[in-house]
Amino acid sequence: MKVKEVADLVGISVRTLHHYDEIGLLVPEETTESGYRLYSDDNVEVLQQILFFKELGFPLKQIKEIISSPTFNREEALELHRKMLLEKRDRLDKMIATIDKTIKHSKGEIQMSNKEKFEGFDFSHNPYEQEARERWGDKAVDEANAKIGKTTEEQKAMSDAMNAIYRKLASHRNESPESEEAQAAIKEWYDFLNKMGSYSLDAFKGLGQMYVDDERFTKNIDQFGEGLAKFMCDAMAVYADRNKK
Repeated sequence: MKVKEVADLVGISVRTLHHYDEIGLLVPEETTESGYRLYSDDNVEVLQQILFFKELGFPLKQIKEIISSPTFNREEALELHRKMLLEKRDRLDKMIATIDKTIKHSKGEIQMSNKEKFEGFDFSHNPYEQEARERWGDKAVDEANAKIGKTTEEQKAMSDAMNAIYRKLASHRNESPESEEAQAAIKEWYDFLNKMGSYSLDAFKGLGQMYVDDERFTKNIDQFGEGLAKFMCDAMAVYADRNKK
């Protein structure tokens, strides 16, 4: 199957599949001499696994570590996905029940205790991580967690640094993406991303394209300034093209 056929089948963007290829998460079975990506049935099955893990809140880095583990078993993973999704459904049912009770409470129809107001919430941990550890080993999970910064302090520092870069880029969004100031700011973004993972210039350029192709990215980024996602996409493309050897 060609990349467009897979994208249409699954309901994701072509750019997302390109990104998965560039970071080594889902490499197509074959690439033709003219550069067309061709996906096999095995590729499609791996993509299904990736999307199941994403639905359960696993970051791409961790998914890559897990499915690359020599102890990874596809059938076991499907059983685990089913168990996890049932648990997730149970948590969502509890949260929906809490919302229903809260609506009645706000109307004066019932009284809720403070404890009841938070039934179904659990921010203490990823409820599926222990399962991943037991199935595919601590090493894969620990390495992935180390890369993305697991502690609250690291997450806050990373979030603050990311937001600072977004604000700086937003201040330049009405300038040319080729300007010296814009390129200096976008280099900070490139360096920041490479502290969390490993982005080639092509992957960086592709990620920028996702900022405008995927409305979820656009909406989140444009919170810092209208048009920021498009500006970053253009600036990232310029940076990548200029710095290729």
